[in-house]
Amino acid sequence: MCQHQPPCPSAESADRESARLVAHHPEQGWSLLCNGVLLFEDTGELLPDGQIIAPHRPRGSEYAMTAA
Repeated sequence: MCQHQPPCPSAESADRESARLVAHHPEQGWSLLCNGVLLFEDTGELLPDGQIIAPHRPRGSEYAMTAA
């Protein structure tokens, strides 16, 4: 699937979000990565096999506590 050198991480890899962008639609809140992952603005993901990854960005108060 991926033609990049070095190849992008697969959709099953822990670092799947580092794959290159194929399509970016910020007005709709999503991007398609080279590995077939749909990455949403809220950091949720939809994998090619239909698996859903819940949003995982820090929320306001959690971020404030860890940023100090």
